Amino acid sequence: MAGNMALDLIAEVMGWDEERGSPATAEYAWLRMMSSIKYDGYADFRAGVRFIESLAVWLKQFEFEDRAIAYEFFKRRLVYISPAELQCLIDLFFPEVVTPGLREAVAKAIAIRPYEVWRTKQGADRFKSELRRTLFVGMSDGSRTDILRRANSGRISTEQVVATLIIDDDKWEDLGEELGKAEGPDAKFERVYLVEDFTASGTTFIRRVAGEWKGKLAKFEHRVQDARKTLKEKFPLAEGYSLHIHHYISSHQARDNLDNLLADAQRGWTERSFGSVYVTEGLKLPASLKLTRPRDDGILNLCDKYHDPGLDKRLEKHLTQSGIDSVKYGFAACALPLILDHNTPNNSIPLLWAETPGGSGSHPMEPLFRRRDRHG
Repeated sequence: MAGNMALDLIAEVMGWDEERGSPATAEYAWLRMMSSIKYDGYADFRAGVRFIESLAVWLKQFEFEDRAIAYEFFKRRLVYISPAELQCLIDLFFPEVVTPGLREAVAKAIAIRPYEVWRTKQGADRFKSELRRTLFVGMSDGSRTDILRRANSGRISTEQVVATLIIDDDKWEDLGEELGKAEGPDAKFERVYLVEDFTASGTTFIRRVAGEWKGKLAKFEHRVQDARKTLKEKFPLAEGYSLHIHHYISSHQARDNLDNLLADAQRGWTERSFGSVYVTEGLKLPASLKLTRPRDDGILNLCDKYHDPGLDKRLEKHLTQSGIDSVKYGFAACALPLILDHNTPNNSIPLLWAETPGGSGSHPMEPLFRRRDRHG
């Protein structure tokens, strides 16, 4: 019943004719279907509210002549990654990314071709050993390390998966002890996978500010350096371990930035603990996903018209770090029309996620998909 009322409200807001056989009835069917199979599963809808109600409120904030543009953008350009789709990307990580890399390493070590690795006991045993000497580290809650472990039960040990970048000395020591039991007392982790769900610009992972490296990689590196000094021979990472950075989803812009920044780090970050660096992703979003002019003039004009400058003021510190003075096209001006089921990236346009009170002549913003904002 609530859904029917929300559909009636959308028809009123949009000025649709609700007679049988009218375009509105086709839109109703489409909205019900998409809400059921995708949008209603969004994690941050408030109690008693689902997608159709949220869409009605979101559309109502625009002036009547702008609502058709907003609706067409939502219907034609929005990309929503559902839990099932993310699960597929997590499931594919081991067979499509980890296994080929390990197979190459084993083949090189014992001088055979990669496709020959499992033909002999020597190759199979070496592959198993190389896998056990691989550490998987989650960069945030979005890494879904719990799902990663379950998807690879029997292949990856729980003692080689860590859910956070901040690993204390006791945990490092435990990881080393368990590795020693499996591979011998002198065994070390030869490679580390840093795993994350999504990157839009790459700068959260690595950036250089006033000559100093910042971001998640720097935090991990500093913790590794400190733990190595404290634990000495008990520290379980090999010197010059290979570093593998994997995002389940990456924008085209982020991949380009990561390649450039990491190449710079390998040249200029002289005291780093890692050696070779590899970047992979489960899904690289096309460059065409980004909203650009003149193709997307309609929605970008709405981003200008309905942006609340109070949002820029609230996020001023973080905007400075990304090198822009307004978030009206998203952080790092990524201008993405992207929603992840568990949260909306702040690199997507704020028309999708921002919630502001307005005031002083500015427009209050209503979100279509409310975002959990760690920036306050």
